[in-house]
Amino acid sequence: MRFGHQHPFGVVRREVLQVGFSGFIGLGLSGLLAGRARADGAGSGPRTGGPKRARGVILVFQTGGPSHLETFDPKPEAPAEIRGAFGTIASSVPGIHFAEHLPLLAEQAEKLAVVRTMSHSHNNHLNATHWVLTGHEQPGAFFDKVASRTDYPCYASAMTYLRPREDGLPGGVMLPTYLMEGPLTWPGQHSGFLGPKYDPWQLTQDPNGKDFKVENLRLPEGFSVERLGDRRALAEALASNADSWHARAEAESFSQQRQQAYSMLASGQVGRAFDLAEEPDHLRDRYGRHMFGQSLLLARRLIEAGIPIVQVNLGRVQTWDSHADIFRRLREDLLPPTDRGVSALLDDLEARGLLDEVLVVLAGEFGRTPKLSLLPGQTIVGRDHWPQVFSAAFAGAGVRGGQVIGRSDKSGAYPATKAFSPADLAATVYRALGIDGEAEVIDLFNRPIRLVTGEPIEALYSGEAV
Repeated sequence: MRFGHQHPFGVVRREVLQVGFSGFIGLGLSGLLAGRARADGAGSGPRTGGPKRARGVILVFQTGGPSHLETFDPKPEAPAEIRGAFGTIASSVPGIHFAEHLPLLAEQAEKLAVVRTMSHSHNNHLNATHWVLTGHEQPGAFFDKVASRTDYPCYASAMTYLRPREDGLPGGVMLPTYLMEGPLTWPGQHSGFLGPKYDPWQLTQDPNGKDFKVENLRLPEGFSVERLGDRRALAEALASNADSWHARAEAESFSQQRQQAYSMLASGQVGRAFDLAEEPDHLRDRYGRHMFGQSLLLARRLIEAGIPIVQVNLGRVQTWDSHADIFRRLREDLLPPTDRGVSALLDDLEARGLLDEVLVVLAGEFGRTPKLSLLPGQTIVGRDHWPQVFSAAFAGAGVRGGQVIGRSDKSGAYPATKAFSPADLAATVYRALGIDGEAEVIDLFNRPIRLVTGEPIEALYSGEAV
């Protein structure tokens, strides 16, 4: 299967369209315009006796796989080669301890439910990322299998497909990075077999950067709606030259995407959400003046603007992949901005009365090996990939905070209690958004495919021991 688009004009038509849209919108990749906004994820009040229907979901993705032992599942009684160099810190909830470099999140423990027995069987970044970000194993998975149109859709794409809306908003936004390294494009970021018109928007700018300006997302200065109409006419004229069935089908898809992009730009509805200068300095400082913090602040603003799913990638690709020098990297580079940014997000959502309406999920694609190791050629220890057990944290939208769900064994190697799969995580996300567990999507061969194969993690809402 091909990945991407083909048309009779080769790269020329694409470049014209990108200059006409993403060139001045500033969202980078062509996947931006494929975000046909059809998901209506606005909240509709609480469900009786269960989780609340979420207004939106913020998925904070720790690309590369964070160590559960250095974050939410420390093992202070284990031998040094398992325990590692970090101590633990008592949280605001008696009996719950986190690793020492998450002090702000420890203070927020009453809002958090930590699942310590997430588990699956793929130790390759790409395969594991697809599973966590779609709820399904990657079809035909092999080592470093890149994204393709045979993949399952990510959460935002499925929402876009199942919940049509016509207000010009995308069904989901991924920011601030696009997970790609060399020839490898990470799966789980796209609509897969649903087709390109359901791809989420990809924002590839650092919201903390000096060049990140709202003008990039509104009509540029001196660029009137009338001129926008002229560009639309040009793009439509180019599309009308498509003379093959496949090219015509793609032209129709682009036409739908263009129409909604024009509507969005003309209204400025989403553009205003990107204007972080509207936020008071003290709040921006609270999140942290770095990519992690400002991306999380932007996620909150996008949820407020009506976008149902925002994925914040904490890093560029494999940022949390700590095969060597793990303790310095976590202590100096990764844990402080994560701790500050996520804790500020939880405080901010609560202050705005949104925490009850927004599900926040913090997870990576897997954890790290329980035993420290030294890679060939390295002089400082790290931890390898470990999908057998890892942690994920949840808050908001009816989640009962102040609890730990599940228990890993004494080494942090395997679940000692019930394990939860990426399919269960997906079922939890979809139910929060009001997607029926029996929902189906149609694949490339016109076959109905069950979107949800796992079970929601009920303990998040009931507080019952597992």
